[in-house]
Amino acid sequence: MASVAGEDSKKLKLYSDWGSSCSCRVRIALKLKGLDYEYIAIDLLKGDQKSPEFLKLNPLGYVPVLVDGDIVVTDSFAILLYLEEKYPQHPLLPKDLQKRALNYQAANLVSSNIQPLQNLFVLEYIQEKLGADEEVVWAKTHIRKGFAALEKLLENYAGKYATGNEVFLADLFLAPQIEGGVRRFNFDMNEFPLLSRIYEAYKELPAFEDAMPERQPDAPPEARA
Repeated sequence: MASVAGEDSKKLKLYSDWGSSCSCRVRIALKLKGLDYEYIAIDLLKGDQKSPEFLKLNPLGYVPVLVDGDIVVTDSFAILLYLEEKYPQHPLLPKDLQKRALNYQAANLVSSNIQPLQNLFVLEYIQEKLGADEEVVWAKTHIRKGFAALEKLLENYAGKYATGNEVFLADLFLAPQIEGGVRRFNFDMNEFPLLSRIYEAYKELPAFEDAMPERQPDAPPEARA
């Protein structure tokens, strides 16, 4: 989506790493809501997140970070709720309270019980203490546990997508988590037929496909192949 000349200062800015599943959640939301934004690449492997400039935005040194004028929002969950309140087009939350609660549960299950246990910083620590082989075992163990819980949580509510036939918050967390599990750890999704079916449905949605890691400007050539 092209910017109008002279409006760059008003454009949203997203600090993102191409392979970050947390950043991917926000990229999907921005595309679903049709919001123009400037992509600012933060290379986690090179340590860009440790620079003094970035730490002024997020003292934890994590991506994503969203800058909206004078407002700086860190943490993907907080960013998504901020976008939902300020930019109501294409709602990320259903009006039905039960379905809304279900979306919160599924999103939180990914953001609190799966992703943090297989992020870069944790895996580097596991590799240092236990070796490279244990790093993958650790990640797959926690992904499998979380996916098993998600299958049970969603089994009576899923439609084409996680909580019915419309895309909502839970889907923004599921798609990058499944993609990352397969891409980074060669995770076998055959154990989880419901999640596998939903993930295939995401591939039909341009907003999801355009937000995937291999489509980002900082993705390395081997990821684009």
